[in-house]
Amino acid sequence: MGYDLVEVSPTAKPPVCKMMDFGKFMYEQSKKVHAMKQHQKSGQVKEVKFRPHINGHDLDTKINYVQRFLEDGNRAKITLMFRGREMIHTEVGKELMQRIVVATEPYGIVEVPSRMEGSNMTMTLAPAPAAKPGKAGQDRPEDPGTEGADL
Repeated sequence: MGYDLVEVSPTAKPPVCKMMDFGKFMYEQSKKVHAMKQHQKSGQVKEVKFRPHINGHDLDTKINYVQRFLEDGNRAKITLMFRGREMIHTEVGKELMQRIVVATEPYGIVEVPSRMEGSNMTMTLAPAPAAKPGKAGQDRPEDPGTEGADL
């Protein structure tokens, strides 16, 4: 008749089987998996480039961009570009990277610490994990009927 005997629940006592068209079943399963992947949001990596001797206002503006990227759920790649004799003063770059980490602390965590790659210093920040509701009594409605009652 074109149907297959498929074991649905092998751990049940007795095991449960079902008569179905197995090819059609597998096709529908692959369609469900594909649809779930379509609706899944994957974070992108956004890059912000800095120079070692950046003005304070420009630094604040670029840090705001990094914060916005992290709030949107994307990772942020920070690239600090050195040119010529600036390579001698990598400690300036490390201080700048530390300032960026401190400024974006509530929004993200350091995923890849700063390191030199040629004439660039790079660091990757990931969005901070969201606080889970329901921990330690948060977001839990009070039951008005049990106030003052000794249980």
